[in-house]
Amino acid sequence: MGKGLTLIAAALLVLALGGAAAIPLTNHPAFCASCHTVKPSYDSWLRSSHKNVTCVDCHVRPGISGFIHDKVFAGIEDVAITFLGTPTEPHNLKSHVYSSVCISCHRAILRVTEVSSRDLPPPVKEVGLIMNHREHMEAFEKRGKGEGCTTCHGRVVHGAPIKGYPIVIPRGHVKLDDQPHEPDLPENSMLWKASMADCLRCHDGEQTHEGEVLSNHCETCHLPDKIGGFLF
Repeated sequence: MGKGLTLIAAALLVLALGGAAAIPLTNHPAFCASCHTVKPSYDSWLRSSHKNVTCVDCHVRPGISGFIHDKVFAGIEDVAITFLGTPTEPHNLKSHVYSSVCISCHRAILRVTEVSSRDLPPPVKEVGLIMNHREHMEAFEKRGKGEGCTTCHGRVVHGAPIKGYPIVIPRGHVKLDDQPHEPDLPENSMLWKASMADCLRCHDGEQTHEGEVLSNHCETCHLPDKIGGFLF
């Protein structure tokens, strides 16, 4: 082997070893937090129910394709914007988490009949919330609008519990809520809109799915014997 090829091989080896050493470092949430734009998201993650799940566990799909697209390419783009462009303000950050990633941990939710309020947190249990996740996931797939788990659960990691709820849960119906809650975020920012989104974005009595209007009747989402006391 000539001297030139030896130098090239040595350089490639150094790059490979450096990359192998860098991957665990860049996978650590503290590394993500080193970017001032992501710092608020890191802080909210530390307080969340997912504090033992790393950033890449949710934001990088498994496999070579997911690693290259979600981590390498997206990471290079983020670095370029941070140092050469204008970073997005924290309250306007937008990131897509694929439902397949959520389901990889929460697959059991698709097998639950979900007509019982047994496992709900106390404030929601009182109104008998019922929800069929499988039907919603199948409907989202048929609609083809990029909806999925985060359509309802988008703030579970980077949001804050409200009105006495022990955990962050999807908003019920902000428009009808007798205990208004206004997020401490710039109005109309991405995170403000995400915090204010509720079930009525779909169940508004106007939108349709497979030719049927999505009902906004109370009994669509609540057990009648539970919700009755809240209607009178």
